[in-house]
Amino acid sequence: MSTIKRTGTRELGPTGRPLPRLPEPRTLHRHGPARVIAMCNQKGGVGKTTTTINLGASLAEYGRKVLLVDFDPQGALSVGLGVNPMKIDKTIYNALMEKRVSADDVLLKTNVVGMDLLPSNIDLSAAEVQLVGEVAREQTLKRIIDPVLDDYDIVLIDCQPSLGLLTINALTAAHGVIVPLECEFFSLRGVALLIQTIDKVKERLNPQLELEGILATMYDGRTLHGREVLARVVEAFGDKVFHTVISRTVRFPDATVAGEPITRFDPASTGAGSYRELAKEVLERWRQAERAGPVRAG
Repeated sequence: MSTIKRTGTRELGPTGRPLPRLPEPRTLHRHGPARVIAMCNQKGGVGKTTTTINLGASLAEYGRKVLLVDFDPQGALSVGLGVNPMKIDKTIYNALMEKRVSADDVLLKTNVVGMDLLPSNIDLSAAEVQLVGEVAREQTLKRIIDPVLDDYDIVLIDCQPSLGLLTINALTAAHGVIVPLECEFFSLRGVALLIQTIDKVKERLNPQLELEGILATMYDGRTLHGREVLARVVEAFGDKVFHTVISRTVRFPDATVAGEPITRFDPASTGAGSYRELAKEVLERWRQAERAGPVRAG
């Protein structure tokens, strides 16, 4: 059900704000260095992995070279791209814990042209404990991905649903954070803690870290609750909230079972269209930020 309304000649989107006219992304004649984005929310089931896969695939469609980093021991990102995490010889865990293993040793090609994957499995859960005694433990992931940044335009890190050491590593390695937020009341409660964590990492570990935006997910405009929660998110975060809203649909879990992004599994679906719009919005935000000052943008 559409939630787009017209006010005079202006079209309002689900967030209640006029929809921007997003240009087609410019063609890139060279690639890199990449902008690194952490997909982060300590609440599980809010669409982090779905967004990492489908935003990445949409950016690849627009000619960007994309690296996805599965940084969750559950390995959902890897599974969602058709990879069996238990049949992989090397994962991001090996790159973190073994000095002789680099990102290139772990890298897998996906079925999306221009999009690669650093996979994960349950082994990664041990890293949280093993890294505690390491010097500069918060910068371990950064040391792994920095050597490959020149090969990509965008790196998307799928974080685990916690604010532990692995997530701190992701935030330390990132230039920006996208927060997928389910349009449900209880999802709002943990955002303040997440923002505090981002601010602390920015202050103590990574001065360049910025909140890229809040992405409303699992939205159902037919319900008063969904509309009220989205209105509260916009009230609290203003322009940080993306105009693009990801609606709830059964096509996302169907695509996950198939091991494909929705943009390949059902390219004409509403979900695929939404993630293409999100990709355009992300790229346009970076383009505008680049005009205002230096920023790594795809």
